[in-house]
Amino acid sequence: MMEQKIICGIQQMGIGVSNFGEAWKWYRQHFGMDIKVFEEEAVAELMLPHTGGKTRKRRAALAMNMQGGGGFEIWQHTGKTPEPQNFEVQVGCHGIFATKIKSNNLSALYGQLKKKNVNIPGGIKKDPSGNEHFFVLDPYGNYFQLVSETSIYKNEGAFNGGVFGAVIGVSDFEKAKPVYCDILGYDEIVYDKSGVHHDLALLPGGDQPLRRVLLKHSKDRKGPFSRLLGPSQIELVISASRKTKPIYSGRIWGDLGFIHLCFDIQGMNDLRTECKSKGFPFTVDSSNSFDMGVAAGHFAYIEDPDGTLIEFVETHKVPIIKKLGWYMNLKNRPPDKPLPNWMVNTLAWNRVKD
Repeated sequence: MMEQKIICGIQQMGIGVSNFGEAWKWYRQHFGMDIKVFEEEAVAELMLPHTGGKTRKRRAALAMNMQGGGGFEIWQHTGKTPEPQNFEVQVGCHGIFATKIKSNNLSALYGQLKKKNVNIPGGIKKDPSGNEHFFVLDPYGNYFQLVSETSIYKNEGAFNGGVFGAVIGVSDFEKAKPVYCDILGYDEIVYDKSGVHHDLALLPGGDQPLRRVLLKHSKDRKGPFSRLLGPSQIELVISASRKTKPIYSGRIWGDLGFIHLCFDIQGMNDLRTECKSKGFPFTVDSSNSFDMGVAAGHFAYIEDPDGTLIEFVETHKVPIIKKLGWYMNLKNRPPDKPLPNWMVNTLAWNRVKD
């Protein structure tokens, strides 16, 4: 019997960097991404459709925040020099413009980051639904939107959790709906507003007319890590007054910036069938199980209508104590049931301290 597709939540945002150690340290110290799920150096052999037809050496780590939300897959090319964009990326350019990060105390987080001299364009603003947020520009040119959101997995006394979603530029909302609303389950529109938006005014291209559609999922996520990953939102942005092009135009997966948005899922076979039926077949499919040295599973990719990469990972094995060979084996568990909190909490044993 075919397992039904389950979108468990956003597992991670992939971030291409040029200095792995420096970037991860910055994300630990400013966003609390200090739980190491895996770290390894290897060759990306299956990503040929998105790496110029060549295998690529790389170093990568998956880092999480125990207050909940998705993590960061910090990713660096080691066989070539990672390339930056050769044009100014503006709001509405096709691709992932910003990563949303949730904050349970936005004003306190704002003050904390200001004291650390983080680049914050403007101050705390309100989006068209009245929810407070502010943007941060990291030292590597990536934008993060810190969003007021009360959901917390494990309160560690910090002012923010992990990834809460993304701001993604698309050319046409109707064409993007089958991916974001149907396949990914963001079936509820929080707002759909067009015009010039004051809360984006200090971002590149943010002073121009834009259509913004904020999406959320009406049903709670299910699956092994659903409690940790929590709820999420996707904001699709369409430029109304200027021509745009893909953020990764002329570059490959793994180059500098937000390289993909990854979802933790169950039921890969069902998902494969659905994506193909909706016109978005897998561009990459590990077919059975990948092995990241200490973590294992099944991964696949699709492209949205504008070429933005969406990754799916069906997790089979997660390390708890690598030295003792102690792992979470998820293959024989009910796919829709969350793991016990005590089991998820063991991820904290892999905390990286500065």
